[in-house]
Amino acid sequence: MDKIHIIDLCNMLLWLLIILTLLCGFIFTKTTKGIPKSWFEWKTEFRYQYLGIAGLIHDAQYASRDRVALYKQPDRIAVITGGNRGIGLRIVEKLLACDMTVIMGVRDPRSAEDAVGGIVDLSQTKGKLICEQLDVGDMKSVRAFAQKISQTYAKVDLLINNAGIMFAPFKLTADGYESHFAINYLGHFMLTHLLLPKLRAAGKPGRNARIVNVSSCVNLIGRINYKDLNGLKYYYPGTAYSQSKLAQILFTRHLQTLLDAEKANVQVNVVHPGIVDTDLFEHSATTAVPFFKKLFFKTPERGSRTVVFAAIDPSIEGQGGTYLSNGGKGPFHADAKQPAKCEKFFEHSCALLKIKQYGNGEYPL
Repeated sequence: MDKIHIIDLCNMLLWLLIILTLLCGFIFTKTTKGIPKSWFEWKTEFRYQYLGIAGLIHDAQYASRDRVALYKQPDRIAVITGGNRGIGLRIVEKLLACDMTVIMGVRDPRSAEDAVGGIVDLSQTKGKLICEQLDVGDMKSVRAFAQKISQTYAKVDLLINNAGIMFAPFKLTADGYESHFAINYLGHFMLTHLLLPKLRAAGKPGRNARIVNVSSCVNLIGRINYKDLNGLKYYYPGTAYSQSKLAQILFTRHLQTLLDAEKANVQVNVVHPGIVDTDLFEHSATTAVPFFKKLFFKTPERGSRTVVFAAIDPSIEGQGGTYLSNGGKGPFHADAKQPAKCEKFFEHSCALLKIKQYGNGEYPL
């Protein structure tokens, strides 16, 4: 075999290797364990692949600024949904290190306290941990949780809307909402409404109370399907997830507009924590390649940094409505840059929940 044929063979093998690598990458990083069944599902998967690669590059590129400085704030009360695993657990760890009173809204308070106790010495920390029952996808549970906080505390300094699900099979909640939409967005929309009076009470000039919505970079491919928000006509997990993440950003942007109009000392920010190795990927194909996640994804500790940064860092005081990623501003959906579209979705959410005056703390009948 001459030299030219050897080079051609090597080139062919190289291209074959590249194609196999891309194919394996696609197969083992899909949002579902199954094979897409339509061109729409294939397009959705390709878009997720693109955003995943872009997200990993962004995480690596801005790793040096992905930091948060913790400082003592014993007078502050923080409320967080979830927090018994993954990013949330590390957020709680950091808030307790700031000597805050941290109220966790979780489905199983006892196991949540055990989880926190596994990484924080609760007998030694000056922070105070309180675990209360909350199913953020159930509006009655949200109401009960908010009522308990409102009756117990005069103020709430921080509200971190962290709980969520990802790529889950189709399911309607007890209130009749698709589970991603209910848990990732609508329950937090209601909780924020109910706790806003306590947040207003906490805010002071130069020291705003803060709301942090934990979103995702996949908001960039999200679309609000007003005709079928619950996916009753057609459901695909990746589509439902990206819709819920866009919803959080539209909500954030318009709520900040309302807070600015009333000159409230409250700011709301939205955060992409990064591509993080957590149990949220349990429904995706990545479970077949755990070493890939360990190698390329952020740890939950790193994923918690920008969330806590949004909650406490003085450098973003007064910069509400901002989308943050890796300790700085990040790209977000074009619809969220249009106030009319943010307002339309906000009003639609109020109509769904029968809220007449958002932020008055009253549970709609």
